[in-house]
Amino acid sequence: MNKSKIAYICFDTIPAPKGAAIHITAFTVALAAAFGEIQLVTVSPTVESENLDEISPQVMQTMLAAVGDNLIERILYFRHLLRVWLQSQRFEVVHIRSIYEGFPIALNKQQYCDRLIFEVNGLPSIELKYRYPAVAEDRELLHKLHSQEQICLAAADLIITPSGVTSEYLQSRGVAVEKIRVIPNGVDLDVFTYHNAPQADIPDDHVLNMLYFGILSPWQGVNLAVEALGLVNRDFPACLTVIGQGRDEQIKALKHLAFKLGVADKLTILEPMLQTQLVEYIHASDVILAPLTPNDRNLVQGCCPLKILEGMATGTPVIASDLPVVRELGQDGVDFLLVKSGSAKAIKDGVLRLRSDRQLASQLAINARRRVEEYYTWKRAGDALTAAYCELGIKRAITV
Repeated sequence: MNKSKIAYICFDTIPAPKGAAIHITAFTVALAAAFGEIQLVTVSPTVESENLDEISPQVMQTMLAAVGDNLIERILYFRHLLRVWLQSQRFEVVHIRSIYEGFPIALNKQQYCDRLIFEVNGLPSIELKYRYPAVAEDRELLHKLHSQEQICLAAADLIITPSGVTSEYLQSRGVAVEKIRVIPNGVDLDVFTYHNAPQADIPDDHVLNMLYFGILSPWQGVNLAVEALGLVNRDFPACLTVIGQGRDEQIKALKHLAFKLGVADKLTILEPMLQTQLVEYIHASDVILAPLTPNDRNLVQGCCPLKILEGMATGTPVIASDLPVVRELGQDGVDFLLVKSGSAKAIKDGVLRLRSDRQLASQLAINARRRVEEYYTWKRAGDALTAAYCELGIKRAITV
């Protein structure tokens, strides 16, 4: 019989400089602190599987290989190794994050666990087409994805999601509201430290530093930030730094767009980096851009944009798209500046406004930090997660 009462299983690589990895790390640490040793099963970054010792107190990680020439092959390979790993094991709780690891568990729930928790951050029936455009025309595949999602949703005893928008979407797919807990993302305030609010005056020759950080997926709207860079430079000098993970063709497209707009020398694209390094770039910036686009991933499925919360914590004002998933996080003109989604001109106008109204920029930064401190810490998220587990009857570990 296994010692751990909880298995947290995800088709993700840990550690990694991505929001998902940060989220998973925070949740597993919180669960281990409340309930004792847990098993964390993730994707191996190599073709070899390996068992590791504690990666944090009472979090025991196993990395399973996901080998194949395409995503489907990698998922099937991972699922096979997961079934082998699960043999002769049974948990009080299995916590999943997607159908990739969760579908075979949902089909055999009684064999593997007493309770199944499905953490829904994104669904492949909506998101996959943005990485693999051909998926949009593959009705058979989309039907399979949707069906597997429904099976996982139905089998789950509890569904956790970071956004009220996502909760509403899941309810539209037949999930009872009583089964859903909305737990927003959090921020590590010891890492995303606050620096002095924006200076009262900007010299005329100051080059405005704009920053985008996060993955370069189409729904993030990074191309709009580049277009806004071109528009801003018609009025005053500015540069844009993009920090995030993207495919070669995505990076080439952004550079080509900047060249076409005559601002190639003002665009810098950097690979993902440690959070401690990222914060240095944030503190050196005048404004953070979060130009989420109006599509089904952001409008229908929903999300909880971690980059916006992390930016809000740092003392650098944030300009973001005016979407419901952003309005959940704060108030326009108080905690951040919201602009029309899908519009580079609107981003440019927002940048001009903050450049000319330094008092507004300063107050936004102050208010944003306070809001994050009150509502969006990983401590708060971890406490909410622990409470949800306790509602299911999972007993806390006895500490001596």
